[in-house]
Amino acid sequence: MKRITLLLLAATAIVSCTHQPRRLTAVSEEMKAIDSTLAEDTAYLHALAPVRDALNAQMDIVIGYAPEALTVRQPECTMLNWACDALFDMAAEVYNGPLDFATANIGGMRCNWQAGDITRRSVFELMPFDNRLVILTLQGSDVLELCDEFARQGGQGVSRQLRMQMRGGKAQNVSINGKPVVPDALYYVATSDYLAGGADHFDALTHAIDKHETGLKIRDLYMQYVISRPTVAAKVDGRMTAL
Repeated sequence: MKRITLLLLAATAIVSCTHQPRRLTAVSEEMKAIDSTLAEDTAYLHALAPVRDALNAQMDIVIGYAPEALTVRQPECTMLNWACDALFDMAAEVYNGPLDFATANIGGMRCNWQAGDITRRSVFELMPFDNRLVILTLQGSDVLELCDEFARQGGQGVSRQLRMQMRGGKAQNVSINGKPVVPDALYYVATSDYLAGGADHFDALTHAIDKHETGLKIRDLYMQYVISRPTVAAKVDGRMTAL
């Protein structure tokens, strides 16, 4: 028994001593176009099919109806008006505190909605990001600075509570709920965590003196909004007017 053990140990030692570590000896590369010329991996597609079909079935569920198309354009548009009003209304439902208006960026609206059925897929196409709802506390002076930036950009999204005019890249006659914005007053703004960080030149939002993070995805809130209000409609009402 001892002899067999010794022989095994000796054999192991010989193998260990003769083993050579692998080394990289050459590198080659080849460009391949990611297009229709690539051969399909039929086995992979077959394995994926049940998951794909189940996901498509969920995404194609109709949750609302748009009597007219909602489109994206500046200075004001039906899609941004709907999105900002929906954001305000949903924020008011989930946030137990004061709220004055909501804002969203035109760059965040990634599609138009044609007249007809609105599906779960429609909401994902509009808002493919995982941006989350935050409530910011801003001084009126920062609200006015934000509106000046909107004017410089030719228009951005605000909910129905805020109205402003634009002339020569400056905001004029800015009001919230029919009252002029007071520079020293506090205002409570619903927006995304993305914009709260100053993205898309929304720098004034970084001056917030308080931020409440809800942790709720705006896309999910939009989904709930359509389900609870299945007639999806908006109009251009003059909340952001270029003079």
